[in-house]
Amino acid sequence: MNYKYTPLYIFIALTLCLATNAQAQLRKADRLYSNYEFALALEQYEQAIAKRTPDLQTAQRIADSYRLTRRSQEAETWYAKVVNMQGRHPQNLYNYAEALRSNGKHEEAKKHYMAWGEELPEMAPMAQQKIQACDKAAEWMSKLPVAEVKAVPELNAAAFSDFSPISFGQGIIFSSDRAAGNQTKTFGWTGRPYLKLFKAEKNAAGSYGAPTALTTEINSSYHNAAATAAEAGQELYFTRTHLIKNKAYGNPDPTSWVEKNQQVPEYVSRLEIFKAQKQGDSWTNVQPFAYNKIEEYSVGHPALSPDGNVLYFVSDMPGGQGATDIYYTVRQQDGSWGKPVNAGSTINTAGNESFPYVDKNGKLFFASDGHVGLGGLDIFAADGPHNAWTSVKNLGYPINSSKNDYGIMFDSVNVSGLLSSNRDAANGTDDIYQFNMLQEAVILAIRTLERKQNQQKRTVEAPLPQARVKVTQQQLTDSTVFVTDVNGKYFLESRKGNTYTFEGKKDGFLNQSVEIEVPVTARDTVEVTLLFDKSTAGIAIVLEKIYYDLDKWAIRPDAARELDKLVKVLKANPAIKIEMSSHTDSREGFAYNQLLSERRAQAAVDYLISKGIGKERLTAKGYGKTRLVNGCIDGVPCSEQEHQLNRRTEFKIK
Repeated sequence: MNYKYTPLYIFIALTLCLATNAQAQLRKADRLYSNYEFALALEQYEQAIAKRTPDLQTAQRIADSYRLTRRSQEAETWYAKVVNMQGRHPQNLYNYAEALRSNGKHEEAKKHYMAWGEELPEMAPMAQQKIQACDKAAEWMSKLPVAEVKAVPELNAAAFSDFSPISFGQGIIFSSDRAAGNQTKTFGWTGRPYLKLFKAEKNAAGSYGAPTALTTEINSSYHNAAATAAEAGQELYFTRTHLIKNKAYGNPDPTSWVEKNQQVPEYVSRLEIFKAQKQGDSWTNVQPFAYNKIEEYSVGHPALSPDGNVLYFVSDMPGGQGATDIYYTVRQQDGSWGKPVNAGSTINTAGNESFPYVDKNGKLFFASDGHVGLGGLDIFAADGPHNAWTSVKNLGYPINSSKNDYGIMFDSVNVSGLLSSNRDAANGTDDIYQFNMLQEAVILAIRTLERKQNQQKRTVEAPLPQARVKVTQQQLTDSTVFVTDVNGKYFLESRKGNTYTFEGKKDGFLNQSVEIEVPVTARDTVEVTLLFDKSTAGIAIVLEKIYYDLDKWAIRPDAARELDKLVKVLKANPAIKIEMSSHTDSREGFAYNQLLSERRAQAAVDYLISKGIGKERLTAKGYGKTRLVNGCIDGVPCSEQEHQLNRRTEFKIK
């Protein structure tokens, strides 16, 4: 035997063996992919491509599998490869843009939405909508958060999906694909167990106890999820998935355009709604919903109104607005459900609407990827009463994220609750999050003005540009500092119900301080004014609205409010000393007016001292009618308004 060529033979044999093994793995992966077992297919694809460079079909299917298992980071990586491969379909540009958007890369996503619309002109309008949605998402995420959101660790099982909580008794019922009992079967799409319904009771401390699976009367061997319960807790509607023989001639999976004649799965999954009644600790009398029709379409995601007379659900039945729509049915006098009604185009879009929920006031909430959102499924609220909806509102960030957000429920007062999202999971799984709604946002329109006298000796207010303002929210230590514009304006986003302190500074002017509480009933904009006075010594500054009763010098409540403003100025400028002066008009005699003005000036000083201003900083001075600001002397006819200009209280820096 010629051993000279033995190493070459061994190398060729090993290469052929490895190639054959890789081909076998690819064939197995393709079969799994065609049967919607994407997680299992990925395991085979990953092994196969370790030994060979993937062609377009393989790269395409890997990208699609990552997308369909909601692993957006890996989907982005693989679609980035596919879009640069010869012969790829334009739809990959869309899928790549969706992955980028899901990962928060809005500017990159916009470029690929645009390219998708250019290659498929019929999709250009939708491409523009998606681009606008990216801009809107960036805008929402730049605003103040509408809620505080955090995961609920006692409800979430690592590496499994937990979602769609509903209120039940003293706790919740929710859906999960964690193992239940002796369950060993795996759902090939996700690579995890089949979905089951679990319950978790709330303890005295407000946290949830260990979840336990509902009984087998509810949890069948396949998927059981997305439930709703009547308020009394005696009636449960829930979703079951059934496998039926596939009658289709082609693969209905929308990602299957790469290979038109690929293997058709033997079975397909369809959803049905079932109802169960509670007797003691058991569930009995499990009955199908009257409008199930698994031979033709799916029906699922039930949601009862608080009075139990309206049942919302989701279906892909013919005649809808898009992929899946929200429908409702009304309970009849005999207890049966009436003919389903599509919720209409205000609610439903060409996309997917799902996971409806009705709060205690009858307000409809739902998830959608067809309305403008931050990415994936977003949660929306329908404005208007049942069947008379006028519009829908995105609940905003961070109730919604760039990932899938859905399955919301509120507490009894509609200020907190639970929602479902895959926002933090690298493996695409869902978790349950707790949220607390924050007060509505409001715009604070801040103005910095200079108080001065015009040629007619009237006090006027003029814009003061480039003033430095520090704003601090009560009970918080962090502050925000800004400078007003050339018109003395600045706009700041805030919340209703919050209290803020504004401290203003500008060279040549007295420091100013204003505290405001934003009313919970405020409109969209609240004005805040900081009124600055020059810090030049000897210049008199008139205090507006300082009035006294006739022949009296006691400080009235309305005058006290104005003097309180001066207290803030003095506290903001602790180094200055002032003279408080009081003036009268020309009527009455000199001696009378002199004594009255002295008493009024001293009353103002005494008030400032009572508010914590050191008496060594204050001097009281009465001028009577010796310093009139106009020609209204004795014997000259003047209007009451002209006399009022002379009756004034001033302060000046010493």
